[in-house]
Parts: sequence; C-alpha cells; structure tokens
Amino acid sequence: MDEVATKIIEILRKHMKEQRDDIGLDTALTDLKIESLDLAMIVFDIEDGFGIEIPYNANEDVEDFKTVGSVVERVKSLMAAKAGSAAKA
Repeated sequence: MDEVATKIIEILRKHMKEQRDDIGLDTALTDLKIESLDLAMIVFDIEDGFGIEIPYNANEDVEDFKTVGSVVERVKSLMAAKAGSAAKA
C-alpha cells in the first residue's frame, strides 16, 4: 500500500466506532460503520492532510466514496489536478 492509502486508512481508523485491523483498498466504507457526521469529519481531515478540496455531491459522487480504494483514487486524482494547476500558474 502506498503513502496516500496508508494515510487515508489512518484517518478512517481515527473516526471508526469499532476498530478493525483488516482494512484494505477493497473494503467498503459501509462495512466500517462510519456515521454521516464522521464521514464529514473524514473528508475535512483528508482535505487538510493532503492540501486538497473534495467537491462532494452525495447524488453524483457516491461511486467515489464506495470503497477505501475509490477514496484513495479520488484523492490521487485531486492531488494530480492541483499539481497540474500549480504547474500552469
């Protein structure tokens, strides 16, 4: 697992009510029993931790937040877009 995935899993564990040691990229977020308020805090922590903004519309972006791996991929794509924008500036 790479650094981004490891950091996201650490953030998820911080907000979980029941700790698990078996979290992987294929783990569904629904399996982690994370409440909606905790999900909002997770998004804030990810944004702060990676220096990105996650545009989130629950009706449109459900697939982006289905599994741990999908969150990792979304964060990586936002980081790449930010780096690309910074390079053009």
